[in-house]
Amino acid sequence: MYLCNVIRLELIMIDQILEYNRRFVAEKEYEKYVTDKYPDKKLAVLSCMDTRLTELLPAALGLRNGDAKIIKNAGGLIITPFDSAMRSLIVAVYELGVDSIMVVAHSHCGACHMSYDHFHDEMLARGVTDQTLDTIRKCGVDLNHWLEGFRDTEESVRKTVETIRTHPLMPKDVTVRGFIIDSETGALNEVNEEK
Repeated sequence: MYLCNVIRLELIMIDQILEYNRRFVAEKEYEKYVTDKYPDKKLAVLSCMDTRLTELLPAALGLRNGDAKIIKNAGGLIITPFDSAMRSLIVAVYELGVDSIMVVAHSHCGACHMSYDHFHDEMLARGVTDQTLDTIRKCGVDLNHWLEGFRDTEESVRKTVETIRTHPLMPKDVTVRGFIIDSETGALNEVNEEK
């Protein structure tokens, strides 16, 4: 019964979004957002998907629609050198003219101290079986690594910046710098390289 109510609420919410969208298009609200695919500032930002950053991040960086490619995932991380975030950055550089990359983590990130053990219990509670998880492991996916967060935000930013800079497909003339944004105030602090 609980699951049915949740699904009903989700359908209602999506229907409300669709109704809003119809009005948005009919009233031509989109016109103020029209731009092309090339970022005006030749900038890409890799950041976290945290809801606190949806409007705060571009506002705090002074970015408007069309200024930058913003790539978001849980934690603003590069998990492996060939994951989707790294792929997006490579495409942004070679296809879209990006010449600067900002890695922007944030304070009080949910990915800090995230672990597979927590997800495992949640997955079982939501109907995923241990058999399914074993099959995924047998296919070569290290779920511990894939769903691992980080312990130290600054160190995570350093590691991600270094992964981008040293990637074999990333041109050496692309600027890559790391930052931590305050999730409440938008204050941006640069993470310096370890000496």
